[in-house]
Amino acid sequence: MTYIPNFTITPSLLSEVEEVAALRERIQSAVVNFAWVPALQKDTRTRNAHASTAIEGNPLTLKQVRALAEGRELFAPGDRHRREVINYFAGLRYVEKQAGKATIRHEDIFELHRILAGGVMDQGEAGSYRSIAVRVGKHLPAAPSEVSGLMFELLEWWNAKAREISPVLSSAILHYRFEDIHPFADGNGRTGRALALWELYRRGFDTHHIFSVDEYYWEDRPGYYAALEGVRRAGEDLTAWLEYCAAGLRQTLERAWLRIQTFQVKSEGKVVLRPRQEQLLHLLRDHGGMPPREIWKALGVSRQGAMDLLRPLIAAGLVEKVGGKKTGLYVLKNH
Repeated sequence: MTYIPNFTITPSLLSEVEEVAALRERIQSAVVNFAWVPALQKDTRTRNAHASTAIEGNPLTLKQVRALAEGRELFAPGDRHRREVINYFAGLRYVEKQAGKATIRHEDIFELHRILAGGVMDQGEAGSYRSIAVRVGKHLPAAPSEVSGLMFELLEWWNAKAREISPVLSSAILHYRFEDIHPFADGNGRTGRALALWELYRRGFDTHHIFSVDEYYWEDRPGYYAALEGVRRAGEDLTAWLEYCAAGLRQTLERAWLRIQTFQVKSEGKVVLRPRQEQLLHLLRDHGGMPPREIWKALGVSRQGAMDLLRPLIAAGLVEKVGGKKTGLYVLKNH
């Protein structure tokens, strides 16, 4: 018996889906052939890994997660915290590589869970459906004996019926139903969000992998959990959950569009960013503007080294200096 999601396409949901589709098309058109896309992809993976693990209580900051992504040594306590983040990076790479897979099987879900939860589970075994009963807040998921059958039904829906609706909806449905079944003893939250991302990749929605929906959930954790619980209170009616997820995806794409506008160069040539220049642009974006001394101190380079990084960015129209000679700040230039 195939899983049949229950929902209604309300005017509000339809409006959100249409806005998401329009934003997605605008973003897809904007990023074609730009040499800085890999920098955005790297930043998006970092934000995904930070947000999804932070939702589950991982205390590492975005800056610390970025350090792990760059292979730098992290002077922070907790091997488990580092392992969770490193696992999530590996899980994202796995999902990206499997984006074109036509049929998802139990074994693929097991492998993703092994990657995400290996070495960081409080109970159960990574890569195996749970053999114990669990409680998630007030929710009592299905008995262990029912998990395999429910996951079979969900995979059957995902591989066949999901393609009949917008990926905006199918990714949200997959996300909720997986969390409702809670098939593993631990690590279901990270795995469910990774599966929702996998669906967007499979359907060609996020071709360039440059936006992080998990940031929206992390920043709105009370609303996120309330929206999940709301489905159960509504007798498994997914309508409100779909509206919530579509609104979150719209806000995520709006944020991505602003980031693209910040990085985008209005010229015929391409700008190939060196790693230090990527770091510099991130600093200016996060701080809003920085004086020269703070820039070379933050980057760990000399004054001349900082200027060597800045000059190409200024020439390309990415960065400009505002203010006086002694009080001036370098800022991202708005196009």
